[in-house]
Amino acid sequence: MGASGLASTPTEYRERLREQTDQQLDTWVAELLRDVAKRRGLAKVVADFRKTTRLDEKGFRRVFARGGGAPETIGLDGGGQLLVPTISLHFLVPGLRAEAPDARDRLISYLVASFDEIVYV
Repeated sequence: MGASGLASTPTEYRERLREQTDQQLDTWVAELLRDVAKRRGLAKVVADFRKTTRLDEKGFRRVFARGGGAPETIGLDGGGQLLVPTISLHFLVPGLRAEAPDARDRLISYLVASFDEIVYV
């Protein structure tokens, strides 16, 4: 076991994640989104999620709304970075599932990209 308690390397972590149910993955992603937002900031979480799930701004907006998020709550910060209310981050998971046929792989990629974050969460 590595520092995360789940795996010693990101590669091993990815393998272990592939063995999990969709429900478990979805729970972990939603929790990680919330927890990292508290520690590192909402803009960082949104940017990381967009990058690892390969969503442009339009795609992110669509995924958020499709998952149940209120589109009118999406905004931009003073630096022009896309934001949603922290309490609404969980809507990204079902939204991605509804929009992307490869959502499972994208969610796993988000978790693996956050491998070093898990040590702190």
